Amino acid sequence: QVQLVESGGGLVQPGGSLRLSCAASGRLDGLVTMGWFRQAPGRQRELIGFVSKVGVSKYLESVEGRFFISRNNATNTIFLQMNNLKPEDTAVYYCHVNIIGPVDEYWGQGTQVTVSS
Repeated sequence: QVQLVESGGGLVQPGGSLRLSCAASGRLDGLVTMGWFRQAPGRQRELIGFVSKVGVSKYLESVEGRFFISRNNATNTIFLQMNNLKPEDTAVYYCHVNIIGPVDEYWGQGTQVTVSS
């Protein structure tokens, strides 16, 4: 079992910044990727990006250059730095991990990000 605890969401004005955190604990020896998804009302959940042993993946096109994913390996924490936020970034943001041995995946509880003036 893997537990994911997210923090950092909230209300921000357009152009503002937020930093999300996701701390992973439990059976992490088979950890392959840690990443972020988001789901806006009435839309499908979409992948923002992820971190693996080889580095950070390509980002969702709509956030490229504004969102940045980083990871603290010592604390098994992943971060999502979101800059120049736009109203269309409003969504519930989810932390996600892929595990092997056996193959499995886990989701965080989700954190609401609202961009509004």
